[in-house]
Amino acid sequence: MSERSGVFDMIGPVMIGPSSSHTAGVVKIAQMAVRVLGGIPEQAEITFYNSFARTYEGHGSDRAVIGGLLNFATDDKRIKNSFDHAKEQGFEYSFKSIGNASTMHPNTIKIEATKGEKKALIIGESRGGGVIKITNVNSFDSNFSGALDTLIIQAEDKEGSIAFISSVLSQECNIATMFVSRKGKKQMACQVIEIDHKLNQVTIDYLKSLSWIYDIIYIPIIS
Repeated sequence: MSERSGVFDMIGPVMIGPSSSHTAGVVKIAQMAVRVLGGIPEQAEITFYNSFARTYEGHGSDRAVIGGLLNFATDDKRIKNSFDHAKEQGFEYSFKSIGNASTMHPNTIKIEATKGEKKALIIGESRGGGVIKITNVNSFDSNFSGALDTLIIQAEDKEGSIAFISSVLSQECNIATMFVSRKGKKQMACQVIEIDHKLNQVTIDYLKSLSWIYDIIYIPIIS
């Protein structure tokens, strides 16, 4: 933010326009899907909700989400021609729109992506200024932004699991936020943990080696 003669100008993200909500935020949500999937998808189904459902074509959100799924940065000029790049790479996709999802944020996207046998589901909100909020990962509720390094851990819902994982991480980094959801008591649980700096691979490998932890996804900051 800068000030000129008492007038404040908001400095937004470096991006391909026209709008940070409709392009930069959309690209980042798609980039998050790439990271959860573990690579650029071969197929994807993208659903736009509420105001996005009515405006995604005119505001370029369709090109932005495909650009993000191709792992283009928010300021990558290729976003304008992302459909052509997707065709060149054999990436298949489809769009759906639902304009009356009253329980969802006005600018919400769901991405269901596949690569080989791997699948990923992301629901994200584009909240303005390039800021995003991921509200669901692989059918587990979540609440994170990608502004910090993030761990997504699927594990048994067993006594002491949260305390144990927190103890391991505390030896190396500070936990900024933690969000836990589960399918039911003593069933599968998902911990989404934002941390203040990069985690060493040896720590991730140790957690992966535990029999009651089924999957760990480590996502560095999405800038």
